[in-house]
Amino acid sequence: MRVLHLMGPREFQWEDEPTPQPGPGEVRLQVQAVGICASDIHTYAHGRIGDVTLESPLVLGHEASARVDALGPDVEGLIPGQLVAVDPAMPCNSCEFCLQGNPNFCKALRFFGNWPHDGALRELLNHPAELVYPVPESFTSIDTAMLEPLGVGLHALQLGHIHPGDHVAVHGCGPIGLLVIKLARLAGAGEIIAIEPIPHRRQMATEVGADIVLPLDNNQVHAVREITHGRGVDKVFEAAGENDAVRDAVEVCKPGGRVILIGIPAEDVTSFRASAARHKGLTILVVRRMKHTYPRAISLVKSGKIDFGKLVTHQFPFQQAAEAFRLVEFREDKVIKAIVKVSA
Repeated sequence: MRVLHLMGPREFQWEDEPTPQPGPGEVRLQVQAVGICASDIHTYAHGRIGDVTLESPLVLGHEASARVDALGPDVEGLIPGQLVAVDPAMPCNSCEFCLQGNPNFCKALRFFGNWPHDGALRELLNHPAELVYPVPESFTSIDTAMLEPLGVGLHALQLGHIHPGDHVAVHGCGPIGLLVIKLARLAGAGEIIAIEPIPHRRQMATEVGADIVLPLDNNQVHAVREITHGRGVDKVFEAAGENDAVRDAVEVCKPGGRVILIGIPAEDVTSFRASAARHKGLTILVVRRMKHTYPRAISLVKSGKIDFGKLVTHQFPFQQAAEAFRLVEFREDKVIKAIVKVSA
């Protein structure tokens, strides 16, 4: 089977590997589609993300859909050929955090596509059967791959505690930020303000539900204060992965409000004006991936309340995966979300 290894920053190499045989509790999956995430781009372009450094070749890709190819011993409830979403997070299920219902905090968690655990940019992979989710027949492989970023957005929204009528700001309108706008609208948010430097993303923010869209022009904090008559917004979702966005989020949030940090900064440091956060008594929460979101994500897509049609702007065959990564890194051709179709 074909596998795409990242050898170092911006250096891919194709390899042929033996067909894996699923062990007890595992299912072999034929990968269908893989979304390229901003976190993939950190590793691809810089050889690291946060405090995790690429120390040996790695298979990227954690936003995956697949078809069941073969079942390991004692696996039931799955059918060969079935389309499934693949949860990339593999917790230990026995530590304090897992037993408390917080597997995203598991210290022994393996997350595929994050060194040293290979991800989904390969034709076949073995995965724990308990971490694959069958989807309705109406779902495409792209819909199914997009359930992972939708899950991150759902987890962020849960941390945000949006109430009907809340004023919400979303800083950064890449795929996650745009999904947060959609979800905030579904949750009953009042006015939604989006902040984004790239014109085509600002246009998309309007299309998915933002009421006001601001450019990043060093006037965005003043603009939000004017829009809210000096009050500030109830909830701010930072989805840019930029230090300046974190700083702005603290500045535009109202006293007693919530700031939800979703983005992963290129540098492993982030900062904001401490006095502003302290005087306002802000609650600042950091999104750690997601937990228990796949069933809800599937339900939202099945009901038609969430669709990905406008967000997925580019599709690439597997052999052009390197081109897809370059496109996303440099934000060319008005890309929002690029998907690699591993199986045609």
